[in-house]
Amino acid sequence: MSRAFLIVLDSVGCGGAPDADDFGDEGANTLAHVAQYCAAERPSGGLKLPNLDKLGLGAAVRIASGEKAPGLDEMPSGLWGAATEVSNGKDTPSGHWELAGLPVPFDWTYFPDTEPCFPPALVDLVRQAAGTEGILGNRHASGSLIIEDEAENHIRTGWPICYTSVDSVFQIAAHEDHFGLDRLLDLCRTIAPTLHEMKVGRVIARPFVGNGPWERTSNRRDFAIMPPAPTLCDAVQGAGRQVHAIGKVGDIFSMRGIDTHVKGPDAALMRHLQDAVRDMPDGSLTFANFVEFDSLYGHRRDPAGYAAHLEWFDGCLPPILDAMRPDDIMIFTADHGNDPTWRGSDHTRERVPVLVAGKSGEAGLVAFADVAASVCTHLGVPIIGPGRSFL
Repeated sequence: MSRAFLIVLDSVGCGGAPDADDFGDEGANTLAHVAQYCAAERPSGGLKLPNLDKLGLGAAVRIASGEKAPGLDEMPSGLWGAATEVSNGKDTPSGHWELAGLPVPFDWTYFPDTEPCFPPALVDLVRQAAGTEGILGNRHASGSLIIEDEAENHIRTGWPICYTSVDSVFQIAAHEDHFGLDRLLDLCRTIAPTLHEMKVGRVIARPFVGNGPWERTSNRRDFAIMPPAPTLCDAVQGAGRQVHAIGKVGDIFSMRGIDTHVKGPDAALMRHLQDAVRDMPDGSLTFANFVEFDSLYGHRRDPAGYAAHLEWFDGCLPPILDAMRPDDIMIFTADHGNDPTWRGSDHTRERVPVLVAGKSGEAGLVAFADVAASVCTHLGVPIIGPGRSFL
């Protein structure tokens, strides 16, 4: 019986979204611009991703945006295309839900780019739940930068560091030792239902350690709003199959339709993916997210680091692809863009690559929801959502 592996390279967009201008992102192209940066800055030339490019990565960039990505010019041997999102957002839940067959049926709530940005009632809720006299931050910010700005005040006062971005998100950073990891998780868990009623997509716990310099840890936890309708995970689980989540996928779907999950930094997640390819039973779905493209390099506008992480990921693939069974498919895609050469520090509205190991041909321009339909078709379960299979 067939198995399916759905791998999300968080933020690895390929430009060309037809509505990018509505989001202020016309011209953003994560993959093309990282490759062009490498061609300009490296003596050895462009981006080197032979395994993903052989599946069709460079071709996906070209069909999505018309741009060329130096170094990505292989003739594809996999099934390849590029997907366009319809949900009104460029954030993690929007992308993952729609890839799983559920375009977001409502508009998210976003906080204004002002200081302060949170309504007083929300500040009071956080303050009371935390048992503190106030909060720090209360503005749009990059997570790593606001920790640098506020960590000493946080340790001195004990107040949580609260911030947001252009996404529908409320984030709380706190020191694992001085504030306490369990206390931070309890705080986020307590306030999450109120934020979800407001249609804020996620409350994210952002623990850190150190004494300057500060370092965020892998104990991040996303408290995401529950999907309002069934997704690919429910369809597969409802057919009596096993659904295994790797990375933050379990958090994004609030464990709905998911049997087992593992977390950790990307290096650990790669080992978990290797284990899943070896061990997952026939008929199963493994749904993975590799977050560090986005969290460590996209938001921090680090094209060199982004390129190096892409090349690390690509270099890990041969034994994984070799271990696939004859009837398996492995789909590589993304949930949005985060062009590290772009202005600001937030996600960018882009199309995303769709590369299928285990199949061959050209899918062309498809919808995010077509990914879910294709996985359902491959696994022989009823199609979920509005998509059409490209298999």
